[in-house]
Amino acid sequence: MELTAVFTNKIATDAYRGAGRPEASFIVERIVDIIAQELKMDPVEVRRRNFPKSNEFPFGTATGLFYDTGNYDAALDKAMEIIDYAGLRAEQKRRRAEGKLVGIGVATYVEICAMGPSAATPAGGWESATIRVEPTCKVTVLTGVSPHGQGQETSFAQIVADGLGVNLDDVLVIHGDTSIVQYGIGTFGSRGTAVGGTAVLLAMEKVIAKAKKFAAHLLKADESEVTFENGIFSSAAPKTEKVMEQGVGGAVVESPAASLPEPHVGGKTVTIQDVALAAHLAANIPPDTEPGLSATHFFEPKNFTFPFGTHICVVEVDRETGDVKIERYVAVDDCGKVINPLLVHGQVHGGIVQGLGQALFEEVVYDENGQLITGTLMDYAIPKAHQMPHMELDRTETPTDVNPLGVKGVGEAGTIGATPCIVNAVVDALSPFGVRDIEMPLKPEKLWRLMNQ
Repeated sequence: MELTAVFTNKIATDAYRGAGRPEASFIVERIVDIIAQELKMDPVEVRRRNFPKSNEFPFGTATGLFYDTGNYDAALDKAMEIIDYAGLRAEQKRRRAEGKLVGIGVATYVEICAMGPSAATPAGGWESATIRVEPTCKVTVLTGVSPHGQGQETSFAQIVADGLGVNLDDVLVIHGDTSIVQYGIGTFGSRGTAVGGTAVLLAMEKVIAKAKKFAAHLLKADESEVTFENGIFSSAAPKTEKVMEQGVGGAVVESPAASLPEPHVGGKTVTIQDVALAAHLAANIPPDTEPGLSATHFFEPKNFTFPFGTHICVVEVDRETGDVKIERYVAVDDCGKVINPLLVHGQVHGGIVQGLGQALFEEVVYDENGQLITGTLMDYAIPKAHQMPHMELDRTETPTDVNPLGVKGVGEAGTIGATPCIVNAVVDALSPFGVRDIEMPLKPEKLWRLMNQ
């Protein structure tokens, strides 16, 4: 690799969504398509030959990083099945014979997310969470992650509601207030749920462990015999206490069946609501246990996570105007375990729109004196709703072993897959003209000139 650095006050790009991953993936995906052209191979086949297999993970890369988990073939196969790739290529051949400029673009990306290890992240890789259960069993979650559209107020509440067996509406997530949560590493690199959500999960598990002490006290059972599921603490056997009694003839004997004093709540089960109230009442505090139900956890992952996916699109370029029409867009992403499918789809939708915007519309323009003339959204072209295609989304789930949630992150996936997918499709459409590469943005005038040179 050769790198030339140039100092200039005319910048062409800035961190938008993905911050480095879209650029790196774009270069890789364009090179793979050019290789396919050179070898006269289908671009899908070139990619498949270079995939690590699912049994090769954790996969050591040439740069020293280890991909955590992956099944790249599964995501590719699913995308090809949805779009009927073989039928699509046959249809492309037929339409080209009719003079239509139809292109098919493929992008198979892998990205790095959930920044954690301190050696690679000088600012630190941990994230914190505090769980506090009130006497009413309302739950407060304090998190250092600060979502700004990712929906973690919902997904974090889901984690806690599912884990504690309480109503989702009884969980309040507080973030972004430094008078309450003094410090957090931040929301970037699709790390919010993978790192911050895991901190929430582990803090909740500490709360459950403490709650078991109170439950065992209420159930007159050994703590080791208490189980917890769906908001219910259960015990199969009551706890007994050895009491010395005077037996026949005045002898002192053990009475193994002697029970403990009656607890506040009797029976073989108690609810999380019972325990939450008991934890704040002095009469129900077990020995060597502090009142209240709250816990804090700091989580730092052992590795990054590596989401992946396959995007395939079909475009037609108008011979007369150079306009690009996106006829179909299929995206199969794998972000590990999914907590909320609707939030995942929303993230992918937004990312694809931004990726298509970069590929087709967005451009930083300066005049001859170096003055920026696209400095506002009146001049800088971003995609409008009517310019976006219907997006056919699906997913595979390959959980990571980096965190107990199994989540990888999905905030930037759409952006990373979309840009090379569109450019590959347009280059494929114009390949009858000998076009091998086109610099973004793929504006109609640029494409028209390529067709008419």
